[in-house]
Amino acid sequence: MSHSGKPISEMGFDSLADRLRNSLLSSCNINEEKEEEKNDNKPDFRELDLGSPVSPLMTRTSRLSTSTTTTTTTTTSSRSSSSSGSGSGRNVLCSGPRRSDSSHSGELSGSGSVESSPTARGLKPGHGRSDSGNTHPLIYSGGCSVTSPVGNALPAGNICPSGKILKTGMACKSTKTDVLGTGTANYGHGSIMRGGAGPKSAVDGGSGHTMNSRGFTVGETVKRGIFTNDSDELKRIGNENYKKGNFIEALSIYDKAIAISPGNAALHCNRAAALMALNRLGEAVKECEEAIRLDPSYVRAHQRLGSLLLSLGQVENARSHFFSLGHKPDQAELQKLQAVEKHISKCTDARRGRDWKSTLREAEAATASGADASPQLFACRAEAYLKLHKLEDAELCLSKTNKFEPSAVACQSNFFGMLSEAYVFFVQAQIEMARGRFENALTSVERAAQADPRSTEVSALLNNVRLVGQARGRGNNLFKSERYTEACAAYGEGLMRDSSNSVLYCNRAACWYKLGQWEKSLDDCNQALIIQPNYTKALLRRAASNAKLERWAEAVRDYEVLRRELPYDNEVAESLFHAQVALKKSRGEDVYNMKFGGEVELVSGLQQFRAAISSSGASVVHFKAASNLQCKQISPFLDTLCTKFPSISFLKVDVEESPIIATAENIRIVPTFKIYKNGSRVKEMVCPSPEVLESSVRHYSI
Repeated sequence: MSHSGKPISEMGFDSLADRLRNSLLSSCNINEEKEEEKNDNKPDFRELDLGSPVSPLMTRTSRLSTSTTTTTTTTTSSRSSSSSGSGSGRNVLCSGPRRSDSSHSGELSGSGSVESSPTARGLKPGHGRSDSGNTHPLIYSGGCSVTSPVGNALPAGNICPSGKILKTGMACKSTKTDVLGTGTANYGHGSIMRGGAGPKSAVDGGSGHTMNSRGFTVGETVKRGIFTNDSDELKRIGNENYKKGNFIEALSIYDKAIAISPGNAALHCNRAAALMALNRLGEAVKECEEAIRLDPSYVRAHQRLGSLLLSLGQVENARSHFFSLGHKPDQAELQKLQAVEKHISKCTDARRGRDWKSTLREAEAATASGADASPQLFACRAEAYLKLHKLEDAELCLSKTNKFEPSAVACQSNFFGMLSEAYVFFVQAQIEMARGRFENALTSVERAAQADPRSTEVSALLNNVRLVGQARGRGNNLFKSERYTEACAAYGEGLMRDSSNSVLYCNRAACWYKLGQWEKSLDDCNQALIIQPNYTKALLRRAASNAKLERWAEAVRDYEVLRRELPYDNEVAESLFHAQVALKKSRGEDVYNMKFGGEVELVSGLQQFRAAISSSGASVVHFKAASNLQCKQISPFLDTLCTKFPSISFLKVDVEESPIIATAENIRIVPTFKIYKNGSRVKEMVCPSPEVLESSVRHYSI
C-alpha cells in the first residue's frame, strides 16, 4: 500500500518497476558474460555455512539473481521462477559461474600445507542458492546482490522520492561497493560505509597500512578475525598462523571454524596438518579420516592420511590412500614407501627365523627410512633386544612407543601376523615376564588377546604366562615351607615354559644354596645375570655361593660391584671385608692390621704409616695438629665416616708429634686429607668441607 492508501497497481507502479527490472536484468546479463569469461579458470569454493546471526562483509563478484522480492501485502505476479519476502530478512544471492569441482582454493600442499574448503557441488549457472537455516544476511560488495534488513526495516536506497517502494532488482543501479569499515550508516546487519572499496588490497589513507578487501588493516585482521563467525575467514587466519609456525594458535582457530562448519572437509584436513606439526599423530589420523568421510574424493586428505600412516608404519593402508582415486604420491613419498615396505618385509622374515640381530637391524632401518613414529617397530626392536638378553635396552625401546589410541584403520592392520594394537601389548608382556612382574605380564597379554583374539602367537603367550605364573607361585609356597627340593622342581617346570626368565633362575638358585648345592646355585645365578646383568639378588647369591666354594677372588669382585650399587648396605660392606681378609689369607699375606669398622687409628711412626697405607683397599689419612681449631671441628665427622664406610681404613697423624711423617708427605697446612690405595696416593684435599670429604671417601670406597 502507498502512503495515500491506494494500491500500488492503481498508480501504474507495476509497469514502471517491470521496465526498470528488465533494463537492469539486461545490463546484468552483459556483465555476467564478461564475468564468465574472466572467471572460467578460477577455482571454485564451497559456500559459507551461515549459521550465525552476524556475518562480515564478503568482497566477491556476483551475478544478478533472477529472484524478485515482494514488499507489499498485495499479491503481485512475478516473471521470475523464485521469490522471497524482503521483510523476512533472507538473502538474495547472485550466483557466479560454475567452476571445476576438482580444485580446492587456498590449499597448502605437502606436510606444511593447509587446505581450503572443497568445491561446492550441484550449483547451476544463473541460479542462486539460499540456505534455509540461515538467519543473517551476507552483504556482497561490488556485485548485484541485495540483502534486505531484518524485520520490516526498509533498506536505504530502495525508496522512490514519492515514498513508494521499489522492487528488489532496482538495487543493482548502485555502482558503489559496500565496504565494512568505520561508518555508522545501518544497512541490514552491522555498520557499513558506502563506496570506496575497490580492489582486494589498498592503502589506508594517511596511515600507510595495507588493507584487505574487508577494510581491515593487515595487522588488525587476525585480531578481529578471531571473533568472526565466518568459517572461511577463520580458516584464512588459521592458515596464516600455520605458515608462521604458530601451530597451537592455528589449531585453536581451526576448532572455531569447525564448530561453525562441522561438515567442511578441508577444515578437518587443515586441523590434521596442525596436529601433525604438534606430533599428535593419532588425532591427525582421525581428522583425515573425518575429512575423507565427508568428501571421499578429497585427494589432499587421502595423500595426507597416506603420509601419516607411512610414518606410523602402516604401509598397506598408506599405499591404498596414496594411490586412491587413480592418483600417485610424489616421488619422495613413493621412495619412502618402497624403502619402508622393503625393510619391514625383511624384518618379518628375520623374526620368523628367530634371527634377532637381523630383526633388530631391519626394524631400525625401517624406522630411519620413514616409519619414525611406528609403535610396532619400536616394540619389534624391544623384542629383539629382549631375545638378545639386553633387557634395559628392550625397556627403553618399549618406552618410546607412542601413547596413541589407534584409529579404526590402524587397528585393522597386521603386524607380524597379528593386529598392530595387539603386538605392542604382546611385547610388553614378555618384558614384564623377564622382570618377574607376573601380574603385569598377565594383564598385558590379556589386553593383547582382547585386541586380537584370533592370533595364535598371542594365545600361546597367554597360556604360557598363566602356567609360568602358577609354577612360580607354587615354588614360592614350597620355599616358604622349607621344602626346597620340591620348590626346585616347581621352578624348573616354569623354566621349561619360559627359558629366559631370570627370576625363576634366581629363585631356584636360592633353593640350591639352601640344599648346599652351591655349584648348581652358581650356574643358575649366572643364567639369571646373562638375561638381566644388573639383577642384584642374583649377584648377591652368586657372591655367597662363591664364598661357600672359597672362590675368594670371584666373591670379592661380586661384592665390590654390590658396594657400588648399595654403598650404604653394611651387610654388603662386611661381606666384602671378610672376603678380602680370606683372599689375603689364601695368598699368605699378613692380615693382622686389618679390621672392619671401629675407630680412627692413630699412626705415629713412619714404618707403621707406610705399612698401613699399603694394605689392601683404600686408606684415608687425616694430617692434623692438636692446637688447630679446624682439625678439632672436623675430627668428629671423620669418626662418622669411619662407621659409614667400614671397608675403608681411617688413620690420623699428628704432625706436631710425628714431624718425620709430615716431612715425608710434604704436609704444610692442616687439616690435610690424603687417600691411598695399595700404597699409592690417589687423592689429596687441603681444608676440605665435610661434603667434599664424604664425596671423595664414597668414591674410593667402591
